[in-house]
Amino acid sequence: MDELPRISDSEWEIMKVFWAKSPATAADVIHALRDNKSWKDKTIKTLISRLLQKGILTYEQVNRVYFYTPTISEEECKRTERESFLQRVYGGALKPMLVHFLQEEKLSSQEIAELKKILTDKEK
Repeated sequence: MDELPRISDSEWEIMKVFWAKSPATAADVIHALRDNKSWKDKTIKTLISRLLQKGILTYEQVNRVYFYTPTISEEECKRTERESFLQRVYGGALKPMLVHFLQEEKLSSQEIAELKKILTDKEK
């Protein structure tokens, strides 16, 4: 896949279930989200249908049950979202985004040490 279609926040919730356990059925997703979301079963099935149309899910039918499997990994989706965000908000420039986040966020000593290590490793 060259450019992945955008995934809505609600679709991300559905995909998290499929990335954690697949193949999975609509009933599996409904059960997994029952405690966290007040979505109706029909809403979840509609979201699954949209993900199928976008090519992000595929399915296999066994008897009368549909088993859904992601066509792309969670990391691929994160990379696409990250690149899209970087392009939209920062014109594709990484440094201003990093500077903004580092200035705005409170970081623990451990997080700062981890970031320093990443930068040192990157420099090598």
